[in-house]
Amino acid sequence: MSRRRRRRWTHRTALGVAVFVAAAAGTGWALYAKLSANITPDERAAAELARYERERPTALVRGAQNILLIGSDTRAGDGNRKYGRDLGSERSDTTILLHLAADRRDATAVSLPRDLMVDIPGCRRQDGSQGAPVFAMFNHAFQLGGSACTVRTVEKLTGIRVDHHMVVDFSGFKDMVDAVDGVRVCLKEPIDDKAARLKLPAGPVTLDGEQALGFVRARESLGDGSDTERMERQQRFLGALVDKVRSDDVLLNPVKLYPVLDAATSSLTTDPELASLRGLYQLVRGLRDIPTEHVQFLTVPRESYVYDSNRDQLVEPEAERLFARLRSDQPVAVARDTAPPSPDGVPSGRPSGAPSRGGPQESAQSPSPTPTFRGSTAAEHACE
Repeated sequence: MSRRRRRRWTHRTALGVAVFVAAAAGTGWALYAKLSANITPDERAAAELARYERERPTALVRGAQNILLIGSDTRAGDGNRKYGRDLGSERSDTTILLHLAADRRDATAVSLPRDLMVDIPGCRRQDGSQGAPVFAMFNHAFQLGGSACTVRTVEKLTGIRVDHHMVVDFSGFKDMVDAVDGVRVCLKEPIDDKAARLKLPAGPVTLDGEQALGFVRARESLGDGSDTERMERQQRFLGALVDKVRSDDVLLNPVKLYPVLDAATSSLTTDPELASLRGLYQLVRGLRDIPTEHVQFLTVPRESYVYDSNRDQLVEPEAERLFARLRSDQPVAVARDTAPPSPDGVPSGRPSGAPSRGGPQESAQSPSPTPTFRGSTAAEHACE
């Protein structure tokens, strides 16, 4: 081949490679832009929280993160209308406070009952008027003042600084489940629930998005009909979802990851700091190495409200002990059946294999035993 032909061939090859790289980069940027645009920044909540910055708790441990996950029961939007009439208001159907340890060695998700009686601060209503403080069910906070009011109520209840919040609706939840090709759960008995549009056999079942939504929302016809049982069912499902994502290597496979991200972001509203792929990536990049047995689920210690058995109240001092551990980023443990508390109210001991971040230095920093709360981990399976 002559020098001129070699030069021409080299230039053409280089040009072809450049075009390919540019096309790939353009496609990548287009996908990135699309996924980022899917997320709705909650600017209204950010402005409202800024107004009350002085009264909000201070973060005690650098690097630890607390994220409030809110499942909205809104009927607005095409994907949500079939679940009921849109009455112009919405409540938090499910609320979970997710604590990520500073060293990212474990994560603890605490369910907050929607029927829990709490002090709701004076919040700005959706119409712009100012509401007065009220003692009411927890999910009334979201109906009254949206995510900002819910964040302030949780901070008032727990003393824990909420760093970020996410709101997802029915449609977003279903799409997320379908994006991972369904989630396998194990049923001890068959389900036939017309209200939840759910008919399933006993044993291992893979739920699609529609079935999963009915499974986590059904209350009166499943289990003992209590909200506590429903929250435990939600926790088991989320554990199975975490296990499915990790076992299929979704986080490391771009082909599998994109549809999951597209579904997860399409119906997601977050604080402005998280409202981009970059923000979400910075949050979750340290989570992929957390073993599933160190992803814990529990419900805040609760009991029937003394004046109304259909409502809940916190069990003290257990609830405050849980909040204090999370505030100071100290470990807690979970077990399906916890031992009776000791005379001072501290649950006795930690089950074998439960996570503990303190290691040899834990006794110096936390002289009391690691408290155990009723709950489960993402590694557990209901039918085993």
